[in-house]
Amino acid sequence: MKNIEFKYLEVSESDTDFGLWVNTVGFQSIEPGMNYPLTEHPSGYYFNPEKGRVLDEFQFIFISKGEGVFSSYHYNEMKVNQGKLLMVFPGQWHSYRPDKTKGWDEYYIGFGGPTIAELIAKTPLVQENQILDIGLNEELESLFIRAIEEAQKDKQATQQYLIGIAMHIIGLVLSANFNKGVKDELEQKIQSAISIMKKNISNEIDILQIASDLNMSYSYFRKEFKKKTGTSPNQYFQELKMKSAKDLLYSSQLAIKEICFQLGYSSPEYFTNLFKKHVGMTPGEYREFSQCKDK
Repeated sequence: MKNIEFKYLEVSESDTDFGLWVNTVGFQSIEPGMNYPLTEHPSGYYFNPEKGRVLDEFQFIFISKGEGVFSSYHYNEMKVNQGKLLMVFPGQWHSYRPDKTKGWDEYYIGFGGPTIAELIAKTPLVQENQILDIGLNEELESLFIRAIEEAQKDKQATQQYLIGIAMHIIGLVLSANFNKGVKDELEQKIQSAISIMKKNISNEIDILQIASDLNMSYSYFRKEFKKKTGTSPNQYFQELKMKSAKDLLYSSQLAIKEICFQLGYSSPEYFTNLFKKHVGMTPGEYREFSQCKDK
């Protein structure tokens, strides 16, 4: 296939009578070092990966090569690689991007309608488990390719044909996911650890205790956590704290000393030094810089 192929479809009133319609299908091959996403997409779909986006549709994004990261309300920037399928829900904030040094190939299909919403609600496909390990699946890849080819022909009853392909993709995803186990127990444990970190953002945490509570040895927990997120548990927790500090510096008038203690740091000096190490500037400099950017 070409480096990029996509089609955004018109949905007529008669198409909506089916209760299921396809809005977009496409493919992107992002080489290492390329900007992402490519600028050819319409404004409703083009997005800044740093800010993310919200869509009014379901989307399946299948990574057939390379690796990158995915984040949403339920996932705080998880590593994803070839063989993973990302599922996005209507009205849900999300973001994803390929690794700058490795790139990736992605297929995607966006669809909506009350019939499909009711159907998906009856399946194990849920927002808490959006990263599905499908594996390198030639049948799934061929369905995406056929959907792109049919959409580009733009013939009469294209929507109805694409509905059939979309349903086939959903069935294949369910089958592949079920055969691998509906929930990846290890991934769920990592998500539980992240949830504990988020709930204790204002405190210090005991990583050894978290591993024990999840019935994992510390060394295994640390190894698997780093494999999933790209960083150690302690580093990840500090990054969460730094993100909260940046949010408070930007959006509140709290004194730096108050932010320091609100996030559980022992002294403003320690907080300032740690913040500068992570961000490259002091808290005061960051507040001034972030507020100037919006003027």
